[in-house]
Amino acid sequence: MTATSETARGAPDLSGPGLRVEVERTIDSFLTARRDMNANPEWRDGVDALRALALAGGKRTRPTFCCLGWRAFGGDDDPGIIVAATALELFHLFALVHDDIMDDSDVRRGNPTLHVTMAQAHRRLGWRGDPEHYGRNAAILWGDLCLTWSDEAFHSCGLPAERVAAAARLLQSMRVEVLLGQYLDVRGEAVRADLADCLTILLYKSAKYTVERPLQIGAMLAGAPRPEVDRLSRFGVPIGEAFQLRDDILGLFGDDAVTGKSTLSDLRSGKSTVLMALTRQRADATQAAEISRWHGNPRLGEREALRLRHIVRDTGALRTVEEMIHARTEQAVSVLDSLPIATQVRSALTELAHTLSVRHS
Repeated sequence: MTATSETARGAPDLSGPGLRVEVERTIDSFLTARRDMNANPEWRDGVDALRALALAGGKRTRPTFCCLGWRAFGGDDDPGIIVAATALELFHLFALVHDDIMDDSDVRRGNPTLHVTMAQAHRRLGWRGDPEHYGRNAAILWGDLCLTWSDEAFHSCGLPAERVAAAARLLQSMRVEVLLGQYLDVRGEAVRADLADCLTILLYKSAKYTVERPLQIGAMLAGAPRPEVDRLSRFGVPIGEAFQLRDDILGLFGDDAVTGKSTLSDLRSGKSTVLMALTRQRADATQAAEISRWHGNPRLGEREALRLRHIVRDTGALRTVEEMIHARTEQAVSVLDSLPIATQVRSALTELAHTLSVRHS
């Protein structure tokens, strides 16, 4: 049974909350079908854990931009675009599972991360060996399955084969770019990244992956000419950068209950962000010593985190990053009038750009 026949329910709503409902319905249907392929209880429990994580929340940003790219160039209500957009969300699920392992994160979307869930199951069932080691290894494998299923969903979406093949090349570029960005991010914890390095990480790990490529993939699936697809970068890259800059602020100053992730995790891991690179650049000797002591220290607690937050504010780094977000948002919105896209999509992209730049989760 193809992904299209599993999930198609007539003409989907590709605007507003209707899109989120359609994507989540498709994720649910797709993963339920994969769970039912095998009666083994361990298999079913594993797929159910993935399904729970996938449906626990998330902004569905990448499917949204994919569908807007589709609409921008005349895409209709073909349910295949929902399946293709869901493939991007399945790839995102793969990335989240692996990212949580690399960051040693315990919480994702307000719930235990997959490797923690797997370790808890190992402990509850009294299995042999180290539960944490098992949890990490099992989650890596389930994450890999999400990558495989993302490819399966994309290529079985039911849209014209020549368009799917053309868009698949952009999908491949997106995968390479985000994995490069992730590697640079990991390296940035081992070898301190300067501001230029952090901007490169931001570009590859998030900006291109979150906005530019999904928007272009949707446009390519709609049959847009490649030169017009390329022009979408003028909007996609700055908004993607603004998105990640906001994410970095939320990682330090956000509300755990709203973001679903601890504001201590990025500090404890020593994550290289534009926000912290600017803070280091501007810190005096006393501030620099505190940053060196606590940024990347797994023993950091709330008191030390509060002190680092004060330093980020006092150096003006927080204000500068807010200005960068505003400038990139305005830059992206300003080019929309020059892009040959549907008026309704232009309005939706403008609204979404502003929403993403000021979000709280």
